[in-house]
Amino acid sequence: MSPSAARTGPAGSWPARTLWLVVAVLVLAAVVAASLAVGAKSIAVSTVVEALTGFDGSGEHLVVRDLRVPRTLAGLLVGVGLGASGALIQALTRNPLADPGLLGVNAGAALAVALGIGVFGVGSVGGHLWFAFAGALVATLVVHLVATAGRGAVDPVRLTLAGVATGAVLVGVTSALMLLQPRTFDHMRGWNAGTLVGRGTDVVLTPLPFVAVGLVLALVAARSLNGIALGEDVAASLGVRVHRTRAVAVLAVTLLAGAATAIAGPVAFVGLMVPHVARRVVGPDQRWILLYAIVLAPVVLLLADVVGRVATSPGEVPVGIVTAFVGAPVLIALMRRKKVSGQ
Repeated sequence: MSPSAARTGPAGSWPARTLWLVVAVLVLAAVVAASLAVGAKSIAVSTVVEALTGFDGSGEHLVVRDLRVPRTLAGLLVGVGLGASGALIQALTRNPLADPGLLGVNAGAALAVALGIGVFGVGSVGGHLWFAFAGALVATLVVHLVATAGRGAVDPVRLTLAGVATGAVLVGVTSALMLLQPRTFDHMRGWNAGTLVGRGTDVVLTPLPFVAVGLVLALVAARSLNGIALGEDVAASLGVRVHRTRAVAVLAVTLLAGAATAIAGPVAFVGLMVPHVARRVVGPDQRWILLYAIVLAPVVLLLADVVGRVATSPGEVPVGIVTAFVGAPVLIALMRRKKVSGQ
């Protein structure tokens, strides 16, 4: 393979990128169908279609409409949020192994949910949603303030260090709260493992506007992030407003990853793996990486959810545990490479 082909990836040309993106969308459609049909009780695809187009109140129709449709929509939304935020944070920090949790999103959401349960007695998934989202926003703001303290600007290294340090502190506080009142926090353990179980339509619709705004901001920032990948001085000479682009990207990551974490809890590795794979397929153009991540991340998440349903049937393995089992070997493989590059 020539150096130029290696840089742009196997789908480097515009027609090839478009073709493979269409293929990815078709794969996503097939995975959505599997998510609606496969579970502790398998349901024929024809019955799924009937439940969606001519609901008659029968048992299988109820399972599809009231349980699997909201769960699948939640998986789609969480996947989009994690994939897009992962692509942005990797571009923002110029680190191809960065994860949305790098900004303290997961840790902030978990601490806020713990406070909601322990202090305010919130017990419903819908109640957890707002606490988790607020915690993600506050944690990201704290990380940004720590990274810019006394300097007025932030670079990727300081942002990364501030995110890791702040996240570690928040995780420690959350663990302490859970150890002090173990019975009170029993029902938080499922959320903390990353799960789509019990996610009704209300839990999906509430964060939907935040994800939509986050996607718009991500698309706005994507072109400028291409310039920042060349270095801030070069980007500035090309007319890129570096500080504004970084602020827009951080806000988009917060909205996208915060909404995803609020819905399903901290789901690991999806925001790391998918953008990294997308970059190797389409090259360094952040616009294409973002498009591929938006499509492929829900594929990974929904497949993991389906595997979790059938692996220990009639029980279930939380989706966050399945993605960890898959993601850990992938991360090890990436770290063992002689050179890990964003190109």
